[in-house]
Amino acid sequence: MRIVQITDTHLSPSKAHFTKNWRPLVEWLEDVQPDLVIHTGDLAVDGADFDDDLTFCADLLGELNMPVLCVPGNHDVGHLPSSLQPVNDERLERWRDLVGPDRWLHDQSGWRLIGLNSLLIGSGHVEEEEQFQWLEEALNGAYGKPVAIFAHKPLFVDSPDEGDSGYWGASPKDRKRLLDLFDAYNVRLYASGHLHRAWAGHHQGISLIWGPSSGFIVGPMERDLPGERIVGAVIHTLSDTVHSEITELTQLRPYLLDDVVHEVYPSSHTAAITSADATEQA
Repeated sequence: MRIVQITDTHLSPSKAHFTKNWRPLVEWLEDVQPDLVIHTGDLAVDGADFDDDLTFCADLLGELNMPVLCVPGNHDVGHLPSSLQPVNDERLERWRDLVGPDRWLHDQSGWRLIGLNSLLIGSGHVEEEEQFQWLEEALNGAYGKPVAIFAHKPLFVDSPDEGDSGYWGASPKDRKRLLDLFDAYNVRLYASGHLHRAWAGHHQGISLIWGPSSGFIVGPMERDLPGERIVGAVIHTLSDTVHSEITELTQLRPYLLDDVVHEVYPSSHTAAITSADATEQA
């Protein structure tokens, strides 16, 4: 089975800064003709607050001539309780109404594929614990089949024993709970996006992949992260083994978020500047 993972497209009908990368991405997908396309979140620029953004993205995905599954990103359903757009009932319902389920399981070619809403993890939302219970049932129901998990946020950024990385990854408590659960079952792959970096590694026998954004790269406006600053996608070939090919797509333009963040995400840009100023003054 060949799966193409795309991620962090950041599309919008009103803020079309990265939309020019969509058509060449579609043309590449049509050449590759995978068995399945999985989008690991941040479909939209601001689907967390605007119906039009999610509708626009859902319509574009619906035009693909191949099966597509999606999980949400923070720009689709919100993020941590302390963020400007925390996960809440309204944002979750918007996604479900306009795009589809925010978590799912899909059995194909001897594998169980699981789509996880990683934005619920650490959110404090009532559905956070419900999802953990659902995940355990989904893993148990695989009956030993190999499992691939697709989510927006990675489990960790710098090290599996790192502290709380906040915006970037899972908290130590949540990370341990997930890894303990994965260790009890036949989880072979955990593929994520979010960081706008391309990286591959292993931990506890699990292949870990950060898919590169097809929308843009991030420069020095954010902390330096592991991995490569490229735009592209990942081809996952699942058989008796896992083979993941991170693919830089030269037909996509590597837009730099730093150049346009004040236009695309003015609120978050202002918040970041305010936070940086406060830290400097302290």
